[in-house]
Amino acid sequence: MKTSISFLTLTLTLALTGLSFNCLAQATAPSPAATPEHSLTGNLSLNSDYRFRGISQSWKLPAFQGGLDYAHSSGFYAGTWASNVSGNSYHNGAGLELDLYAGFKFPLTQDLTLDLGALAYVYPGAKLNSAPGVATDKTYNNVDLYAGLTAGAFSAKLSIAATDYFGLNRDTAGHAYFSSLPAAGGSKGSAYLDLNYNFDLGSGLSLGTHLGHLSVKHYGDLSYSDVKISLSKEIAGLNWTGALVGTNAKRDFYQAGNAAGQNAKRLGNTGLVLSVAKTF
Repeated sequence: MKTSISFLTLTLTLALTGLSFNCLAQATAPSPAATPEHSLTGNLSLNSDYRFRGISQSWKLPAFQGGLDYAHSSGFYAGTWASNVSGNSYHNGAGLELDLYAGFKFPLTQDLTLDLGALAYVYPGAKLNSAPGVATDKTYNNVDLYAGLTAGAFSAKLSIAATDYFGLNRDTAGHAYFSSLPAAGGSKGSAYLDLNYNFDLGSGLSLGTHLGHLSVKHYGDLSYSDVKISLSKEIAGLNWTGALVGTNAKRDFYQAGNAAGQNAKRLGNTGLVLSVAKTF
């Protein structure tokens, strides 16, 4: 009987000790990190080509890019991003694209997020020509208003030009693209639909798929669709990506020659784009 009581006492002691330890562990376990009220992140990348909506902006030459992003816990965000661009496409300027943007993200449901914002594309000093080598006072600058939805690995965004689409209007139609366009009016209201789905292949490898469509108001010959398939993997703290990009854009318009107007390159045909990027 004494042995049974001693065994029972020992069992209860161990059980209470274990319970106390578990309670202590739960009490002292770190809680999930709260979302910071303010956050600032940056990114830098080196690319074999700069493709915007499937069209080369760097005359199929390398591009160095970087950006800085601010986010608030309320869902507000703002940022800037820059890349070199070709003077063969953006005449008379500094060969620079500077993007400025701001917006607000908020959840509609547990798995669905809405993103509303505005983005300004600025090309310092760049002016459209009225004839080869003859600059006007018309800029390429463009402002988009956008609405986006994200659900897990899928995202969709619709961008609407709040200005003439990169300077295209009745005054610039003759020389805005490689071939002359009829003066059909302004292009404000042009739209771009951007659809994306990403697959996690495991081992840090990611497959990205993209389908986009541009509709240029009053200038249907400039409308086209673009596709992209990419593979990305992080190695040594850097994100390495290879992407196959292509469009059905009409070659008569989506070309650019050199400063002398010679050796024109098709800017929207299918090509492989390689990049290495770092976020911090």
